[in-house]
Amino acid sequence: MKKSINDFISRKGVLPISMLTAYDYHTACTMDEAGIDMILVGDSLGNVMLGYENTLAVTVEDMIHHGKAVCRGAKNAFVVIDMPFMSYQTSVSDAVANAGRIMKETNCQAVKMEGGAEYADRIKAIVQAGIPVVAHIGLTPQSVNALGGYKVQGKTYEAAQKLIQDAKAVEEAGAFAITLECVPAALAKLITEQVDALTIGIGAGNGCDGQVLVYQDMLGYANDFTPKFVKKYADLHSIMLEAFKQYKSDCEQRVFPSDDKSFDISDEVLQKLY
Repeated sequence: MKKSINDFISRKGVLPISMLTAYDYHTACTMDEAGIDMILVGDSLGNVMLGYENTLAVTVEDMIHHGKAVCRGAKNAFVVIDMPFMSYQTSVSDAVANAGRIMKETNCQAVKMEGGAEYADRIKAIVQAGIPVVAHIGLTPQSVNALGGYKVQGKTYEAAQKLIQDAKAVEEAGAFAITLECVPAALAKLITEQVDALTIGIGAGNGCDGQVLVYQDMLGYANDFTPKFVKKYADLHSIMLEAFKQYKSDCEQRVFPSDDKSFDISDEVLQKLY
């Protein structure tokens, strides 16, 4: 049965929520089979699927394209789709229209948007339109240029106070969950205790109501930089690399395809062809 917001709210402070990113049908199917609670179709697809330097070039159309595939695969998991850069920053009306389009065309269960109190009016309007919202504060990748890079947020008193205020503002606006990215663990725990909304941490310690990771990171899918907060549960890069090398060798040596991987034709028919 499809998981719902009420299912998750009842678990606050009781049973942590598992969340992973996914961008395609088969990955969503496998996560669903594993019992993952939430799937995020993140604008991180710009980095891990499309090869962009950051998430800024991702479009609403990109999110819908990948979101449709994930929603077809997730029979039980609750699917959240990111609102990409400049799909909500321009105005309240643009925010509602784009959130509505994403939900209507993908059949997802919620949208996620970055930013704190400054975007509370967008969150409120989207929620009033009947669309559940996951907020996202702390390190917000769409603001990487303004933040001066990918840095831990909330380490000073003033910055920590701002994050607490942002969390309360987005909750008051109607967000049922708040992603906390690259936030000191103790601060994330404090925020979790001070809001009724769910907190989903990524690089925010284990005191949040749930955790999210980019699935390529936790599977060791690529042989490149891995953030400090990522735990690798597999080393798929090495497995895939070895498989591709073996395939290349088999092709060159005509080991593949072998007879048992090929189709026969009768000698009688073959002789007539000669």
